[in-house]
Amino acid sequence: MNGLSTEEDSGSQHDQVCCLVDAGERCTQLAGNAAYNKRIQKTVAQRKLRLHMDSASSHNYICEYHKGVIQSVRVKRKRRDSEDDSGEFDGDHPEVELYNLQVNTLRRYKRHYKIPTRPGLNKAQLVDILMKHFRTVPVAEKDCLTYFIYMIKTNRSKFDQRNGSSIDM
Repeated sequence: MNGLSTEEDSGSQHDQVCCLVDAGERCTQLAGNAAYNKRIQKTVAQRKLRLHMDSASSHNYICEYHKGVIQSVRVKRKRRDSEDDSGEFDGDHPEVELYNLQVNTLRRYKRHYKIPTRPGLNKAQLVDILMKHFRTVPVAEKDCLTYFIYMIKTNRSKFDQRNGSSIDM
């Protein structure tokens, strides 16, 4: 009686099975502590999963398998919506954190590509402008990877090539 509920007080959850019916068959796996609430029911309905709660069940706890299935569907949906809404991220390319760079490096990038900006921008504003430009730069991925692998295998760098020197081993 310290205010915490124990298994003896609340009844053992070890004998409860998942409350869901999956594609017409009642799940027989042990229930965990995840509850099948109205928000989860809405997600299941929207994603057209063939799951519903068994009306004969005395609880609303679901097993780890169904919890994972529901979460994976929910996470995929959320991620895709957030990318589509922003209009800035292409799912084929990784996100680059320009904010981790120093302001001087960002200014050099701006100067190199001659990106017009107003004077007196703070770091966050500069990162936003440069990120828009960075996403528009075309990259020949196959050529870049081929060149990178060649340089690694020959133990060279782009600076060796620029100076005309070669390192033959």
